[in-house]
Amino acid sequence: QVQLVESGGGLVQAGGSLRLSCAPSTSIAGVNTMGWYRQAPGKQRELVATMTSAGITNYADSVKGRFTISRDNAKKTVYLQMNSLKPEDTAVYYCYGRIYSSYWNDDWGQGTQVTVSS
Repeated sequence: QVQLVESGGGLVQAGGSLRLSCAPSTSIAGVNTMGWYRQAPGKQRELVATMTSAGITNYADSVKGRFTISRDNAKKTVYLQMNSLKPEDTAVYYCYGRIYSSYWNDDWGQGTQVTVSS
């Protein structure tokens, strides 16, 4: 069951910015932690940033100072503002959410490609 949909990926030159967004495709009862993970070709999926429902954030060291996670709890939407992008940021970015519909579940988006050219 795919309940999260990402948007905002694309091609950008080094030093540029992108903003990703993620929202449930259907109405849900609640959401807890939401965040972003990424997977580059030939590499394992890694955490980028997460935010709890209370606003506590966690960032990968590689993106601190460049990326900012935010969320709109009323819209149950999470965002990732990516600034000063580097070629090594190139990856498929996946939205994550701890979602409650009829029960709590870990849900993932299908991914959005971010490509940073030099």
